[in-house]
Amino acid sequence: MKKLLLVLSIVFIFLTFVGAIFVLTSNGTANAGYAVIPMVIALACLAGYRAYKNKEK
Repeated sequence: MKKLLLVLSIVFIFLTFVGAIFVLTSNGTANAGYAVIPMVIALACLAGYRAYKNKEK
């Protein structure tokens, strides 16, 4: 489970940057949610990863 959360957080961090680039290149016509929603999911996955990591110690 710990490795899955780490991989998911990396994927969603990548999607955050892709969404941010899309929003910036669309000249303001795209919604900022394209970058914010993956960021929130990435933060949740990272929090879960840290919880599992601390639980093992």
